[in-house]
Amino acid sequence: MRLRVLGHDPLPGPWPAGGGSPHAWLLRIPADGARYRADVLDAQERSRAAAFVRPLHRERFVAAHAGLRHLLGAYLGLDPAAVELTRRPCPGCGGPHGRPAVAGPVPPLHFNLSHAGDLALFAFAGTPVGADVEEVQPPSVAAEVARVLHPAETAELDALPDAERPAAFARCWTRKEAYLKGTGRGLSESPSVTYVGTGPQPASPPGWALRDTDAGPGYAAAVALSMPLSVH
Repeated sequence: MRLRVLGHDPLPGPWPAGGGSPHAWLLRIPADGARYRADVLDAQERSRAAAFVRPLHRERFVAAHAGLRHLLGAYLGLDPAAVELTRRPCPGCGGPHGRPAVAGPVPPLHFNLSHAGDLALFAFAGTPVGADVEEVQPPSVAAEVARVLHPAETAELDALPDAERPAAFARCWTRKEAYLKGTGRGLSESPSVTYVGTGPQPASPPGWALRDTDAGPGYAAAVALSMPLSVH
């Protein structure tokens, strides 16, 4: 999956009716985020943006969500401001806080958004998809949070030299977040349940494909794609 850069690569054409291959996009804020402004956001997004105390956090939220709308608008042949967003039912409790989705009759287009630091990561696919980008954390943070991972992942991290643990933890955490966002369960499922691995190659849970994405120095990123099981 080639990582496209929003603001440099051209906006995509309409999403194919058959589902199409997955796409991933990266947005750097503020370098390429200034063109993605709040005037395309809906009332709920503007309210969430206004709630940020720090202008930097507000700018990043606006750019990420406006960038998402520009991409969805291009895929769906709509003005970015006309894209109506909703939430799918939570697979755990049925509440309206599952995966984000486009409301109304649209092509089979699933999407996910993650932003951290000055980056936003977007993933689009014909099946459920999750995305996560994170800043690589200091060793002290990685050591503390590693206790909540799958026991095998915690053991893998404990076996590494100190200098290698932050990057390995970041790989593991982004894979786990991408997978849980793709399923719609999020962190309502404990991070200790599903094994995704800390090594250079992800361990994909049944029915899913995990892929690490190069987001540049100081970051880790991953995309999780649902793979429909074949019927024999």
